[in-house]
Amino acid sequence: MNIFETIGSIVTASVFASTLRLATPYLFAAIGETFAQRSGLLNLGVDGIMLMGAFTGFYAVYATGSLLLGVLTALVVGGLMGLAIAFISVTLRAKQGISGIGLYLFGLGLSELLFQRLIGTPKSIERFPDIYIPVLSDIEFLGIGQIFFRQNLLVYIAFASVPIAAYVLRRTSYGLKIRAVGQNPAAADAMDVNVARIRYSTQIFGGMMAGLAGASLSVALLGVFQQNLTGGLGFIAVALVYFGRWRPVGVMIGALLFSFVNALQLQVGALGFDVPPEFSTMAPYVITIIALAFAGRQTEKPTALTVPFQRGE
Repeated sequence: MNIFETIGSIVTASVFASTLRLATPYLFAAIGETFAQRSGLLNLGVDGIMLMGAFTGFYAVYATGSLLLGVLTALVVGGLMGLAIAFISVTLRAKQGISGIGLYLFGLGLSELLFQRLIGTPKSIERFPDIYIPVLSDIEFLGIGQIFFRQNLLVYIAFASVPIAAYVLRRTSYGLKIRAVGQNPAAADAMDVNVARIRYSTQIFGGMMAGLAGASLSVALLGVFQQNLTGGLGFIAVALVYFGRWRPVGVMIGALLFSFVNALQLQVGALGFDVPPEFSTMAPYVITIIALAFAGRQTEKPTALTVPFQRGE
């Protein structure tokens, strides 16, 4: 087998289809975090919210059999955790990095405790089924049908959220207020923008998206829950916001890059190539670090990111 045949056996349509599926939780979490950071809030507790969203979404489906209820439960739990971190960061004006890590540890510990008490051992549930879009899903050219038009509902929603988020941030008055608060909250306040309200809303939205990201793992991608299911995925989502320069399209590109490397290493393992498993595990993270190093050179972050605001100061 020559080099081209080897590459062809690895990079198949199924790899690209898996890339879209694997990108879904990154997209949900990173898009939500983009809104929060644009308003000046950094939430390092995204992974903890994802874990709680993954567990509560899974448990709701496990107990009731309703996939919709599982997603709604994850959204509510994520929103409540977003509200909690907003109260800590905006009202109490605590250090955002430290409070975010605290939220992550809370989500990690509570999700493990609830899992042990309510379930005990890993169990499977029925996942979101793939939706075959008529006609389009039958396109065989370059595997287009398999890649783009045979995905589950949450994949379609995740990628649809990218242009919607970009439109909201760039073309609406709400998006203008978010960007103003993230750049100069004092000036925004002078223009009668309620800084606290904007930051609360973006952090709650970010929490809901992180909860949905967790649910997309447990009830759509895997159909199971286990301890520390995310494996630090939430921290990668935060890094993708920096990689994407606080723009939804850039975030999507970063999510696809990271997910493609993940899908590729899974395919390499499935084909039995003699690659050390440690290398396959660390490769996506190395790629992310390298990408962030180059992206960071031209990055202009929101000026007021992590900076508390109080009227009259």
